[in-house]
Amino acid sequence: MDVSPPLRLCLAYREPWHWPQFHAHFALRRLPGVERLEAYSYSRSFRLGTRHGWFRVRSLEHRAALELSLPPGCADLTDQLASRVRRMFDLDSDPEGIAAHLGRDPLLAPLLERVPGLRLPVAFDPFEQAVRAIVGQQVSVKAAVTISDRLVRRLGEPLADSPDGEPMWLFPTPAALAEAPLENIGMPGRRVQTLRRFARAVAEGELALSLADGIEALVERLCALPGIGPWTAEYIALRAFGAADAFPASDLGLLKAPLWGPGGIRARELAARAEAWRPWRAYAAIYLWHDYAEGG
Repeated sequence: MDVSPPLRLCLAYREPWHWPQFHAHFALRRLPGVERLEAYSYSRSFRLGTRHGWFRVRSLEHRAALELSLPPGCADLTDQLASRVRRMFDLDSDPEGIAAHLGRDPLLAPLLERVPGLRLPVAFDPFEQAVRAIVGQQVSVKAAVTISDRLVRRLGEPLADSPDGEPMWLFPTPAALAEAPLENIGMPGRRVQTLRRFARAVAEGELALSLADGIEALVERLCALPGIGPWTAEYIALRAFGAADAFPASDLGLLKAPLWGPGGIRARELAARAEAWRPWRAYAAIYLWHDYAEGG
């Protein structure tokens, strides 16, 4: 284990920004072998190409910034990691501008006033998030985390150097998932087939996990794979890439958010209403999910 002190840098953001939002997000979804969460910090293993390591993010009490720590051996990856972490914690958005736009909807306005400045939590690695979205089809978040953790334990690789010497794991590669039989992993056979087909398409370069051609193109590419529908594709665009206008209109939490009243809203009606929220529909989704989680 490298005993040299970690490198540290500050990542500034425009207020308001709320650490409790991200803490709650990770507390619900954390992969035990890959991610660690403490009261005011989050750390995880990472893989960038052939390189791998760990980083830690800490909320600073008296500064509008996060502290990013990484091992000295990753010094040449500082710019890449800082960029990824800024995206993960949505540090570059304009909360006031987004609120001004979404607040034109009289139903959304009270949510925005109650909890100003909610951000869009984004995964560090798009492939990992896409796998977790497929695993999470039609199951609870808790069940999806349990199954994803089994994938890590069965197919991941141990990280040689962790921040405190405690074991950490690297999330499985596309090639590892593509070839794994995945018996007794806790998923229906058809979903296992979907996961393996997806991983193989990524591993062999047939599927480009990228927003270079826009959200619609990514969603179309994903939906072309058997077993992946619009909800999964839109959710991947939102959570894996931070696509500001991605919107999984059929999501149960969005449809049952208390602001719609006891009967909720239909997916077609929600999609129509959401047209007025463009180009910030993903942020509207964050507020609706928050409303759903809080029970109104």
